[in-house]
Amino acid sequence: MIPRVAQSFQSLRNSCALPAAGKPLWRAWTRQGGLPAASRGIHVDCPPIIPTLTSSYVHGTSSTPLQQATVAETLLKSVEFHPDKEAMVFKEDGLRKTFAEFYQDVDRAAAGLLALGLKKGDRLGMWGPNTYEWVLFQFATAKAGIILVSVNPAYQLQEVEFALKKVGVKAIVCPTQFKTQKYCDMLRKICPEIEKASPGDIKSTRLPDLRSVIVLDSRQPGMFHLEDVMQAGSSQYVQQLQDLQKTLQFDDPINIQFTSGTTGTPKGATLTHHNIVNNAYFVGRRMGYHWRPNTRVCVPVPLYHCFGSVGAAMSMAVHGIALVFPSAGYDGRANLVALDSERCTIIYGTPTMYVDMLNQPDFDKFNLSSVISGFVAGSPVPPELAKTIVTKMGVKEITIGYGTTENSPVTFCGSPMDNMERKSETVGYIMDHVEAKVVNPTTGQIVPLGMTGELMIRGYCVMLEYWADEAKTQECVTKNGWYKTGDIGSLDAYSYCKIEGRIKDMIIRGGENIYPAEIEQFLHTHPKVKEAQVVGVEDPRMGEEICACIRLADGVHCTVEEIRDYCKGQISHFKIPRYVLFVSSYPLTVTGKRTQIQEEKIRIFQD
Repeated sequence: MIPRVAQSFQSLRNSCALPAAGKPLWRAWTRQGGLPAASRGIHVDCPPIIPTLTSSYVHGTSSTPLQQATVAETLLKSVEFHPDKEAMVFKEDGLRKTFAEFYQDVDRAAAGLLALGLKKGDRLGMWGPNTYEWVLFQFATAKAGIILVSVNPAYQLQEVEFALKKVGVKAIVCPTQFKTQKYCDMLRKICPEIEKASPGDIKSTRLPDLRSVIVLDSRQPGMFHLEDVMQAGSSQYVQQLQDLQKTLQFDDPINIQFTSGTTGTPKGATLTHHNIVNNAYFVGRRMGYHWRPNTRVCVPVPLYHCFGSVGAAMSMAVHGIALVFPSAGYDGRANLVALDSERCTIIYGTPTMYVDMLNQPDFDKFNLSSVISGFVAGSPVPPELAKTIVTKMGVKEITIGYGTTENSPVTFCGSPMDNMERKSETVGYIMDHVEAKVVNPTTGQIVPLGMTGELMIRGYCVMLEYWADEAKTQECVTKNGWYKTGDIGSLDAYSYCKIEGRIKDMIIRGGENIYPAEIEQFLHTHPKVKEAQVVGVEDPRMGEEICACIRLADGVHCTVEEIRDYCKGQISHFKIPRYVLFVSSYPLTVTGKRTQIQEEKIRIFQD
């Protein structure tokens, strides 16, 4: 047995072209007999082909070291390597920037922020849709040591007031208005003092830390205009910016991202340079960005979310890829236009975004032949959707990822070359330098391999803290550094992970634990079902009953009996939905995720 394992590992090492640095590790493993060391981790320079795990714990060992660089240092390397290469395209605004042009703007904006009185460690809020200025201030704040606060562009009065006050935002950047969101009007309602204040000298009762509002379009009383910031950085502040670089450390906090707050008020996950630079670096390597020099990524996902700010913007800086933003606000058809006209090679999106693109009435008129790969994340991916992306969109190298904001965000990611079973049934294998374990939520003990339990993560990717919330931080991160994801999952012997659902979403029907994702995935196989969401509803006898909320494919009719009959003999009888509702849409977050349908918001009619 041992010689065959050693021979297989030698073949794997050769096929992955591991550098010489991997040889000592190989010799150590073979001296120990091959299996014991391998059983504690998986080498992830390429997709695992040897089933070495023996328990539900994995460490993603890698011959590629962690990056020790700040965000600004990372961007500078890409600028020096290809200054004249296109870095970003904003289709709606007709704006294009090369790496050199972008870097020049970043320096001007960073020096301007220092001129406005912001200092290292201050917080600046970015509140608005996907525009060039969002990326500009992401990198300008990082270079000035200012912590960027990613503010949900859909936040209303109470939400934005809570977020800005929670983290002590000193300046906020926003457009006057976008669609129905009147950003400046909302700020004036929270801080009426703005009207009579001098720009940079706001003194607000409700937001005591706020001093400056920077507006991106039309000038407003009491607020700076973007151009003021870009012109403010005199030679004095340029020198101050240069001197500041010597004081920046890669472990410094640089970004605060608010979680959705479904279990209470939003929490500010605080991320460092080290968190986001390395996550972008290793996800990009898994996607092949380091050997695909002409990668052009279509980015419909929002920048305020990790998927956009880390998966896209940071990957641009780390790997020198080009980003194409189809529209400021989400527009499914605009995505197809961008893919076609800009000859994008990769598409990002949540599952709902892919469903939307696939269901565009004129889908067939677009030429998507340049698109070779895609990245799907943000919520569970139904197996039927993964297959349709491959067959109908022609995106054969579709890649599934999983993570959380608190983990910077990606912790599991597939390979573009994975087979369809792995693409459609797992969220990929463990990321480089990340540990994961699956534990019994009650006892905390690691469960046997293949069994379900709560997924926990440890490694460079785990956030510093929830800003100014020690109690919530300790609740989610153990003393040993393990982050509790709250997700129910399982690992196989190759470290591929299956996500079954959320602990809080689990339905307990008559003592049976039921995971909605499992039923949703089955319902997606019905030819008339476009999307399905399963929730638990209170029942006096069973405790909870199962309700399936189904969106039908366009132009078809279906009955409750038809759905139930389809389930019989295919899934366990206790998993068959007692209630079936046909809906026209689901509530969505601005990230394109479906929000959980709350029990009190749906009316159940028993047959």
